[in-house]
Amino acid sequence: MGDIEAPANNRSQQTAFLSLLPSKEFISSRKGQLLIGEVVTSFISFVCFAASTAAAFVTAPFLEFLGALFLLFAYSTKFNERFKGFHWPLMDFLRCVSASIIFFIISIIAVSKYPDGVSKAAGVFGFIATIIFALDFYFIFNELANFLKGGDSTGEPPNTQDDDSESDSD
Repeated sequence: MGDIEAPANNRSQQTAFLSLLPSKEFISSRKGQLLIGEVVTSFISFVCFAASTAAAFVTAPFLEFLGALFLLFAYSTKFNERFKGFHWPLMDFLRCVSASIIFFIISIIAVSKYPDGVSKAAGVFGFIATIIFALDFYFIFNELANFLKGGDSTGEPPNTQDDDSESDSD
């Protein structure tokens, strides 16, 4: 008489929900941990700015939270591999550089100008977010520099033989 869901339908809902969660391999990687740190500190900074008298700065942490959350989703579900037209590391690098600069500026203003404790807490979490974003763009910069030098991602050292070594065999 009543509508009872079949167990197969419930199981498909669980697998659909679990497919949205990041994989354990990605979470345990350095990039995954940095992105989770960015999401958490941006969200805490957003909440603190929203509750403080420095509410004018609430937009920047919110946008950085959404950007970090999108990239966490994209990297963990391999969404970025479907769109080869974008240069994902460069986009991530520019996002991290701009986020670290913006968080640093609004954190200095929040700590120095506003007297309430929530603004000071937002500034402290903003400084923590600045450090995390700066670490992320440092690691991305190193990867981009290796890529532009002609290094590959396989980890094999490039061939360093001189042209003279081949001519000595005559």
